[in-house]
Amino acid sequence: MSLPLAAVIIVVCGFVAPLEDTFDYVRLAVGYIGVVVGQSLFLIGLDISILPIGEVMGRNLVKLKKFVWIMFFGLVFGLLATVAEPALAVLARQTNLLIEEVNETLFIWIMGAGIGIFVGLSLWRIVKDVSIKATFAVLYTALFATILFVPEEFVALAFDGSGATTGDISVPFILALGLGVSATLSKRKDNDDVFGIIGIASVGPILTVFLYGMALNAIHGGIPPAGVYDPGASDANFIVILFSNISNISLAVLPMLAVFLPFQFLLIKLPPKEFKRILLGVVPVFAGLLVFLSSIDFGFAFAGKYIGEAFLDTSRPEWFRWILLPVSFVLGAAITLTEPAVTVLGEKLEQITNGRIKPITIRMTLAIGIGVAAVLAVVKIITQANILLFLAPLYAAALIMMKFTPRLFVGLAFDSGGVTGGALTSALLTPLTLGIAQAVAQEAGPSAQSVLTNGFGIIAFISVTPLIAVQILGIYASRHSNIILGSR
Repeated sequence: MSLPLAAVIIVVCGFVAPLEDTFDYVRLAVGYIGVVVGQSLFLIGLDISILPIGEVMGRNLVKLKKFVWIMFFGLVFGLLATVAEPALAVLARQTNLLIEEVNETLFIWIMGAGIGIFVGLSLWRIVKDVSIKATFAVLYTALFATILFVPEEFVALAFDGSGATTGDISVPFILALGLGVSATLSKRKDNDDVFGIIGIASVGPILTVFLYGMALNAIHGGIPPAGVYDPGASDANFIVILFSNISNISLAVLPMLAVFLPFQFLLIKLPPKEFKRILLGVVPVFAGLLVFLSSIDFGFAFAGKYIGEAFLDTSRPEWFRWILLPVSFVLGAAITLTEPAVTVLGEKLEQITNGRIKPITIRMTLAIGIGVAAVLAVVKIITQANILLFLAPLYAAALIMMKFTPRLFVGLAFDSGGVTGGALTSALLTPLTLGIAQAVAQEAGPSAQSVLTNGFGIIAFISVTPLIAVQILGIYASRHSNIILGSR
């Protein structure tokens, strides 16, 4: 599934806009291979350790019986699962490259706190049987009202962070938690409540980053100007970068183990063989994240930025930049098909519909939606339009469509918006759009938007187009199949 990415990199960097420095080709090759190897190691460890931890804790959390404790540990688990997300670490790194005042570790934990708090809110909604459609309507109305007070540099960034927080680790973990609570504590006793927990949780990081942006604005008397976005500019070799990332990876992975171990000894009590297997599975998770993030630092982010800038080279004809649109569509669709979190979501849907809707159906629906999202993001950057001119009508359309969409697919749609902004998306598409924005800024001069304002937003688009695409699928499924899709 990663071959389309390699093909685009080879065509652009080898034929369309050849690199001048031979070492840059080495950097691209090492970066690409490292990302593929790192993600493969990470996924192996994910199946062995992180997923079983999420599933077993989701099943056993209800043993606490008192709902206040279930909400509390839902918050804690949501927080810890999120801070381990590779996509969030990538986004934090990209943000720090543009604004040094944004601390990477603090940024990650602020967004993780947003997920944790709203996971607790999601569990409360399930138990109290609050309408999921009313919940989304209230949350997004409040969200867009808050935007009026947020520095414009943090609007697109906050929506990007929302998508990056729900990926390979947090999605299986949170879905398992929701399934356990829904099966035991929900008043409805049906499957409709399984979906929607990620969609609600995704609102949390947007609000916490809004607050973070307002705090920085107050402390510094305005948002500091964005620096030059130049990933991979350091002369440090790959080994040096690898060792420099060890502490950050440890802070992401170890807290989850620190919470799991007491639960294992006091509540869960897995058999020794299974417990040992889970502990050993943490090793490839750690190694995979380390190689993955280091490869991005060394060369993969450079590839995305270079591709973005190559099509806007002023020595080329004006029409040449618009070739970015089909390139972006292909990249967006291809990356979606590689995201493990999307596969997990498709498998859950197949399970709930008794096999009537196959995982490939939801994956292809999302791939088309994300391809369109990538195109919209590029158009927005090249034209320097305000991102709210796109997001506001798209979210409005998604909220209006809820009236006609089965309840199961409403939750699924909003969950899909959260899971599609995974690690590969952040690793390639965010540098791609930041590279385009920097080229636009250099071309337009002093009148150009800040790279921070114009460059972020790709994950924001990726988070909203699935809301529409999946609801269309739900409306179609409700009219052309005998699947029990829940009340409207």
